[in-house]
Amino acid sequence: MRRITIQKQNDLHNDVVTCASDRPAEINPMRLYTHDRVTSHALIRPAYRVEKVDEYYFSKKLKEVARMNVAGKNVINLGVGSPDLPPSTQAVDVFCSEIRKEDVHGYQPYAGIPALREAFACWYEKWYEVQLDPETEIQPLIGSKEGVLHISMAFLNPGDGVLVPNPGYPTYTSVSKLVGADIVSYTLKEKNGWYPDFDELERLLLARQETGKSAIKLMWVNYPNMPTGADASVEVFEKLVAFGLYHGIVICNDNPYSFILNDHPRSILSISGAKDCCIEFNSMSKSHNMPGWRMAMLASNAQFVQWVLKVKSNVDSGQFKPMQSAVIEALKADKAWYDSINSVYHSRRDLAGQIMDTLGCTYDRRQVGLFLWGKIPDSAENSEVLTDKLLYKANVFIAPGFIFGSAGDRYVRISLCCKNNALKEALERVKTIVNYEL
Repeated sequence: MRRITIQKQNDLHNDVVTCASDRPAEINPMRLYTHDRVTSHALIRPAYRVEKVDEYYFSKKLKEVARMNVAGKNVINLGVGSPDLPPSTQAVDVFCSEIRKEDVHGYQPYAGIPALREAFACWYEKWYEVQLDPETEIQPLIGSKEGVLHISMAFLNPGDGVLVPNPGYPTYTSVSKLVGADIVSYTLKEKNGWYPDFDELERLLLARQETGKSAIKLMWVNYPNMPTGADASVEVFEKLVAFGLYHGIVICNDNPYSFILNDHPRSILSISGAKDCCIEFNSMSKSHNMPGWRMAMLASNAQFVQWVLKVKSNVDSGQFKPMQSAVIEALKADKAWYDSINSVYHSRRDLAGQIMDTLGCTYDRRQVGLFLWGKIPDSAENSEVLTDKLLYKANVFIAPGFIFGSAGDRYVRISLCCKNNALKEALERVKTIVNYEL
């Protein structure tokens, strides 16, 4: 029988182990790797896509606000658009009833329960005059933000071009970076009603072709618009559909705000030919006061929906059935319910307008949605400096426009998701400092 000697040396150990067979000697792994374990974390790097994006602005800023509150600052948060009003009583009652049933706690269909898709279809027909096949043209989502990623993964290869609005929802940019797409920014300007400039879009496409890069395949739009509050219009929707059909570009309209301070909800899918090139998100978060429920949907042609489902079915396992049942009930809301919600937002917007006036900001009083968007005075350095002064001097947090893109740097955004008494207190705090600190 031959003998085998194994020797392991490093800075911490000098082990010699001998065995009397061909079988490897047993070595204590804790002793063997102790030294390496001390320093190996420095050798591990994240995927390249993690280094392309930053932590979401509100994620970072709300940590700072939380620390200030712990220190007793009592910051009034007018930055985030998370509705503070409750869902309908009927929807909550359905959820409470359903959750007690024994047979509702298992995995649910990836495409959602049929009754939920049918409810979304009826809702679209009633309010948007759009007919959707609930079997093939609707896909429930765990929030629209999730859908941004799923659509990007379904339609964009690394290097493909994607048109992203500036200013616009930051997630369009960050997700495009995560999937390796080339971001092509298009500018929304106040003088153009915050609508796309189609001459600029044509120039961007031509410049892209001349470089020989991969074609632009996807365009993000968001009407009614966030952050600017610009309402949707039939004319702009018609131009977007024509643009998408002519160039073979998928037009994705993110549409969660159409019921907020808006008497005329519109869908891009109401335009002739839209289903051939358009996808539309809708969400229970804003329109039905259910942001934490993470219940949303997309609608398009059957092929587009199927491609998105191929991605989605590999990354989640459906949504809790009692929540789906509650959404079905919530979608039955009548005009009186929406009007009651908007009466609250109207009073809040009046107070937000007074804050804007006190700051010397100008704004369009026709805005719709959950926010008020205002242009800061020429005397202000930029939106970040102004909002930081409000935070640190008045303990009032509002969103600086630069986080939505360079075209938003001279603007600020006030959320209406805050009760009147807090808005009144914020107004008084701003008044006390505006003449001395700003």
